[in-house]
Amino acid sequence: MDLGKMVLRGESEILEFKESLQLKDEIGENISAFSNSKGGVILVGVSDKRKIRGVQIGRKTVADLAEYIKRNTDPQIFPEIKVCEADNRKIISIRVKESDEKPVFFKSYTYKRVGDTNQRISSSEIRRLAKESGGKTYWDEQICEGASLKDVDEEEVRRFLKEARDERNLNIPIDTPVDEVLMRLSASRNGKLTNASILLFGKEPQNFFLQAEVRCVRFEGNEPVKPFIDMKIISGSVIEQVDKSLSFVLEHIPKRVWLAGRVQREERYQYPPDAIREAIVNAICHRNYEEKGNVQIRVFDDYMEVWSPGELPSPLIPEDLKRTHKSIPRNPIIARQFFWIKFIEEVGTGTNDMIKYCKEWKIPEPEFKYVTGDFVVTFRGKITEEYLKNSGLNERQIKALEYVKKQGNITNKEYQEVNNISRNTASAELKAMVKAGILKSIGTGKRNLKYVMK
Repeated sequence: MDLGKMVLRGESEILEFKESLQLKDEIGENISAFSNSKGGVILVGVSDKRKIRGVQIGRKTVADLAEYIKRNTDPQIFPEIKVCEADNRKIISIRVKESDEKPVFFKSYTYKRVGDTNQRISSSEIRRLAKESGGKTYWDEQICEGASLKDVDEEEVRRFLKEARDERNLNIPIDTPVDEVLMRLSASRNGKLTNASILLFGKEPQNFFLQAEVRCVRFEGNEPVKPFIDMKIISGSVIEQVDKSLSFVLEHIPKRVWLAGRVQREERYQYPPDAIREAIVNAICHRNYEEKGNVQIRVFDDYMEVWSPGELPSPLIPEDLKRTHKSIPRNPIIARQFFWIKFIEEVGTGTNDMIKYCKEWKIPEPEFKYVTGDFVVTFRGKITEEYLKNSGLNERQIKALEYVKKQGNITNKEYQEVNNISRNTASAELKAMVKAGILKSIGTGKRNLKYVMK
């Protein structure tokens, strides 16, 4: 390899320069881009302007770089890494082959090479690459070995067709033969039943997939320890599981009564049922069925959780769910049937709707996070100490809340005095707590404006 000639040619569709090993994330993006395209070479120690700068090479430099690339790529990439010389300086050459298994992610995103730049790949292109990569199919599209039409509940199919026709005008007559229905719903392949067909319409889906259950538990207090107040394992089709799981939650969360007007009294559940249902639907529809765990619903005194086995489909991360994002179904056949019966919309708005419902209910926004490899949605019926610790509030804001608990309210001037800060900083932090739904303002004007717990 003539490094001098390569450097003179400049960056291209198959060549990239990086001046320093400190640019590890940019190197990782190039690994992804080359793996998803025609392959290429990264020269570390060369500037964008084709100047050979060189790099410092230690005893573990190459091994650490290889480990970093392996740890942050999915599927894992093992490029050829060599130390070379040019102009009496050390250069690291990273040679990347086109991957047989696409798309290749670096951290949470995946890239392709376009000219001499890397471009992030869209969700639709991610699905196309996955399909084209060795004919790979999604888990729910795979043939369910040993399953036949006798394992399908015909009544369940007819109920689905009626509901889908009513909700979305699905154009499949209710008396259509079951095998044709499954074919038209893409739930069978070449006359064979898929995993999706059994999960959606099977008489006993758990005979094929033990993990396809929802485990519901009502704990005593706020800790996940025995004794349980109630526990139920919900089986049957994934469609049945949605309503049965929601019923369990509504049986075990309190209703609160308040005066809506001077005379009228209203009852309201601790959490908005529409938000709970959305979380349950997402957990059942988008879970990783290749993992052996169950969907879990945990109900406590002051909060509840919905656990879904597996992390979000790449490149989504929990933070994405609080802003506009695309729908990336892990199980597209199940998702499509959930769409037909209006369980989901397939446009990535479900988590945003959950946030909206909670705000309307005047409770904290739901939390989205990973716990031991599972995706967990948490609803809180009120602001607790644990919530405050994880809410992103700074020490001054938490100190002010303690003041409000003791005194009943706080003014801007008192906030300044408690924290020894300026009026502008106090105003900004108080407004942030109002926006988060923790405080609300009462009164008007500088002298009369106070903040109380919402």
